[in-house]
Amino acid sequence: MRSVVSTHTARRAWRRLEPVHGMIYFVPEAVKQFTALGVSDRQMGYFASRAAALGRASAEVVIATFYNFNPELVRRALPAVWEITTPEQLLDARLRAAGDALQRAGLDRHPDLAETVTLARRAAEAACEHLEGRPLFAAHTTLPWPTEPHLVLWHAQTLLREFRGDGHVAALTFEGVNGREALVLHAASGEVPAVFLKASRGWSPAQWRETEDDLRGRGLLGEGLTLTERGQALRRGIEERTDTLALPAYDVLGEDDCARLAEIARSFGRGVVDSGLLNVG
Repeated sequence: MRSVVSTHTARRAWRRLEPVHGMIYFVPEAVKQFTALGVSDRQMGYFASRAAALGRASAEVVIATFYNFNPELVRRALPAVWEITTPEQLLDARLRAAGDALQRAGLDRHPDLAETVTLARRAAEAACEHLEGRPLFAAHTTLPWPTEPHLVLWHAQTLLREFRGDGHVAALTFEGVNGREALVLHAASGEVPAVFLKASRGWSPAQWRETEDDLRGRGLLGEGLTLTERGQALRRGIEERTDTLALPAYDVLGEDDCARLAEIARSFGRGVVDSGLLNVG
């Protein structure tokens, strides 16, 4: 079935609203809530809270669905965290943290909140009709919708983020790009600082260098951490396929309403950034 929304418009709508979800991995509100449960390690809190929708997820399930983290890093967190707290407690804590952080940014009082919630929820609910091959997203669809508007928006964007993320994993798998390779190619694109990706994903300098050398040998990396034309083409193809796989969520809006979501989402994303909710503490 041909899409009625362009990939460009759908991508803008997702990208501009993404900070509303993404801030949960950085804000002190989450650290406070998880620490109250006995989960004081930030990496353990990240893996466990994002995977909690899957239930008592094993390290292997998280390695598969999160895709680009060093498995040793994941295994230090799981399943040990389930001896400290439960998935249900972590999900409740994450939602409370999201609400507190968005209120701190004043987004619960944003004049366009009602319209943005309506459009984002329509897209998220449309995505829920396409569970196949999207395990992390599917797990999140079983969670109840919050009632407060700013939390409805956060939950909607969480669903849209995991919907797109599972599609991205499928695109990488199709191209034969493993998690470590995907990470190095991402760093070489310049979109995210390599120092952040190296620090957060847990690969050793030797493992990183080995992957760079392998990709360079395949003609995908040039001198230093740069993409060759072949590398750029590979990255572009993966992103285009990811964009296409995300369209079932946004087609329900049509081009005009999707463009409207992209337009009004900009100030929400900026509100998150300007309030410092994405600052790494």
